[in-house]
Amino acid sequence: MRNGLLSQLVSSPMEIKVYYEDTDCGGVVYYANYLKYFERARTQYLETRGCSIADWMQRGVIFVVVHAEAHYYSAGRYGETLRIETDVADVTRATVTFSHVVREKLSNRIVVKGSARLAATDHHGKVRRLDKTIVTALRSVPRPSEAHIPEP
Repeated sequence: MRNGLLSQLVSSPMEIKVYYEDTDCGGVVYYANYLKYFERARTQYLETRGCSIADWMQRGVIFVVVHAEAHYYSAGRYGETLRIETDVADVTRATVTFSHVVREKLSNRIVVKGSARLAATDHHGKVRRLDKTIVTALRSVPRPSEAHIPEP
């Protein structure tokens, strides 16, 4: 098991404040919005490692979601700040699976756990292999200037 600081660095946590637009009529985060939050967290995960989705697209690598799931444990509510921990759970020749844990920031209660498997494709939608530079980037520790390290 990872030590605390290394786990925080590798998981690339990000925070999202829940606005009224994110909720249903009861002030609870609309269930599908968690998939949007996962997407934002994946993008941040990559950016903190010096990766650019736009650059990969120019080089002919386009990631498409082929499977996503979410397990809901408690309600995220209007006004709360959610903390999303993202990690790479698995990498194969052509796919990468990200895992996500969403917690309410103040109480640390788990709100949602989920994952998304993305396949690498070319501009024509044909599955392609991940090159070694992408695999290395996916498994790297964030750059210190970009990493959010929580205060003790």
